[in-house]
Amino acid sequence: MKLEAKLIAYTQPAISVPAATPEDLVAFCARVSSDRDYEERGKDTEGLLKYCIKNKHWSVFEMVNAVVEVKAPRDITRQLLRHRSFSFQEFSQRYSDRIEFTGREFRKQDSKNRQNSTDDLEPAFIEVCKDFVEQAEVNAFTMYDWMIDKRVAKECARVILPEGLTMSTLYVNGTLRSWLHYLEVRDDPGVTQHEHVLMARAIKEVLVPVFPKVMGMV
Repeated sequence: MKLEAKLIAYTQPAISVPAATPEDLVAFCARVSSDRDYEERGKDTEGLLKYCIKNKHWSVFEMVNAVVEVKAPRDITRQLLRHRSFSFQEFSQRYSDRIEFTGREFRKQDSKNRQNSTDDLEPAFIEVCKDFVEQAEVNAFTMYDWMIDKRVAKECARVILPEGLTMSTLYVNGTLRSWLHYLEVRDDPGVTQHEHVLMARAIKEVLVPVFPKVMGMV
């Protein structure tokens, strides 16, 4: 399965504010109730962030944003769209001349947990499933290409494309608070679909350089 996350943009403090990083800015805003001058409000950013997380003072983490580009199969990005505190811009198949397909893996349904799957299918059976996928991809693309050649509108032709085998690209904009909540919910094997767990971990990896202290606490 193809999967990629890339950091596109993040909040930067203004020059006039005594904060060098996005995390410094969160700490700076968290001290808003202090009656001391900016320069006297303390410099223990990590300690303050840890205190806010421990005591669930989540609103301070809304003071900074990050935009992440996500590339994943469309059925997985559909799950991401359920996180409504994010803002999204999605690549549209209506305007594309290139449809990107991706392979998928196959697992057995967990008999005790309907939200989980187990990696114990017979290899020979997995190969049969992969053959079905290849046939579906070839058939779908052949029909799609034929319709486009006959000048069928892309918005009509795309209905035959298999959602789980075609790729989507999204720009996802969220506050640090939204990203923390997302990672808490989705980086949860056995509850979240395996492919989405991988996507959440890829997203966390690109957020670490910008929020190293906070990401090290969750």
